[in-house]
Amino acid sequence: MGNEQKAANTGVNRAKMYQLALFPLNNGATNVYYVLILSYIATFGNNVLGIATVFASVMVTGMRVFDAITDPIIGALMDRTNGKFGKFRPFIVIGNAIMAISVIVLYMVTPLIPADMVGLRYAAFILLYAVWVIGYTFQTSVTRSGQTVLTNDPNQRPLFTIFNTIGSMAGMGLMQFLAPIVRSNVADYDSASFYAFLTPIGVGVSIVLSILAIIGIWEKDNSKYFGIGGDKQEKTKMSEYIEIIKNNNPMQRLMVAGAGCKLALSIATNLTVLCMLYGCMMGNYDGLYLPMMVVGYVCSVPFFMLTVRTSQKQGQKASLMKYVAIAFVCYIGVLALLLLWKQGNPAWNMRLDVSFKLFGGNIDFSFGTNLYTILFIIFFGIGYGAYYSTADMPIPMVADCSDYETYRSGKYIPGIMGTLFSLVDKLVSSLSATVVGIAVSVIGLENLPTAETPYAPGMNWVVIVLFCIIPMVAWAITLLVMKGYELTGPRMKEIQAINTQRKEAIANGMSMEEAMEKYK
Repeated sequence: MGNEQKAANTGVNRAKMYQLALFPLNNGATNVYYVLILSYIATFGNNVLGIATVFASVMVTGMRVFDAITDPIIGALMDRTNGKFGKFRPFIVIGNAIMAISVIVLYMVTPLIPADMVGLRYAAFILLYAVWVIGYTFQTSVTRSGQTVLTNDPNQRPLFTIFNTIGSMAGMGLMQFLAPIVRSNVADYDSASFYAFLTPIGVGVSIVLSILAIIGIWEKDNSKYFGIGGDKQEKTKMSEYIEIIKNNNPMQRLMVAGAGCKLALSIATNLTVLCMLYGCMMGNYDGLYLPMMVVGYVCSVPFFMLTVRTSQKQGQKASLMKYVAIAFVCYIGVLALLLLWKQGNPAWNMRLDVSFKLFGGNIDFSFGTNLYTILFIIFFGIGYGAYYSTADMPIPMVADCSDYETYRSGKYIPGIMGTLFSLVDKLVSSLSATVVGIAVSVIGLENLPTAETPYAPGMNWVVIVLFCIIPMVAWAITLLVMKGYELTGPRMKEIQAINTQRKEAIANGMSMEEAMEKYK
């Protein structure tokens, strides 16, 4: 209580540990649907509903564009919301309800439409996907904007990245882990039974995570934490948003860096790409997919600890650039290994044989691999671990950009700031399904490859480009644009101190204009 009282006296808004831990679960709740929809929607549309491959892939991109367009609209609506249930909690509840209903109907009802009613299947696919997009925008917009009320302590904000990743793993990681198990024991990815089984699990997990997130932000979802004006905060006109984007240089740079990295992650972790790598090329999807996913997650743990320490000492910019650079260097090794791959040559293919048997009290454990696999695990593990630890770092950095906007213009607009970031993020990442679909069609495949699809000539080059080169280009762009990002650790401490002085002055009767002029 002593630290909290001291923080209150200095104007610093700090969160309790349970709040820091629970609120980021909102990201986990939405990432459940990120896996259910964005990882499988094209495969579902193509192999279950019989929708053309190119149409299904382009449709995913088109809907992500629609998703991006709805972002600033919902962000502006959030900035104008302040009722009995707060500013952020209504958007969590409404968004999750819309997503749950739309995805259940999409995956569990549309396959019941007769195959000869192709037009109705197309229409249902488009409509339900569009409705889901609106719900997704409602809830995802809260993750970025809600941080501004959770804490403004520069030492606490980096912790959001760790808890956000834990939340993401509780949602996205759980679904990625369960999917191949369901595929092996229930039905394959091209079967309606796979989606009918996995969907209720995903919906249930998302609802639980959403409830926990609401508990986490409940106390902070209060007007006294809304910027420097509190209840006196003036509403921002729609016409002012262009001026905000134009003058907030840190936000511009963060949008470019975040969008590029999101595109890389969306493509490199796409189901089709992983099926081609571990199944079609290496010939052992079931034996490689889960182990390599575990390798990536395990290697990310120490990097999460390092990113927090670096962020607290040097600022989030320094942390982001340092560990993205490590990922870039390691992926040079991954790229070299994929270039050396030879079809049918055991020495240049991944091999990971693990068996654990227990009969009559005797334990039989065997492990077999090769040098190629060991090197791949090292380069991929360190590279993915370093990158994955920074993948969500732009999210708390959006809160810094929002506080910078309050410092610059006096406006508290976390909704529009968060959704402006999402707009560019989604516009760019929406290309992922289209890029993968086009890349697959270039080598002559009519359907998106699954784990059982035989290797086709040119598939290795598709994997090299999608799994390595595109992420590396995105990281290079991130390092370039973030070099001029001004919100370093010391700079954010100055901004928070000035915002605190202005807030106290306004609370004591000074006008917004006077406070902005006096404290600079």
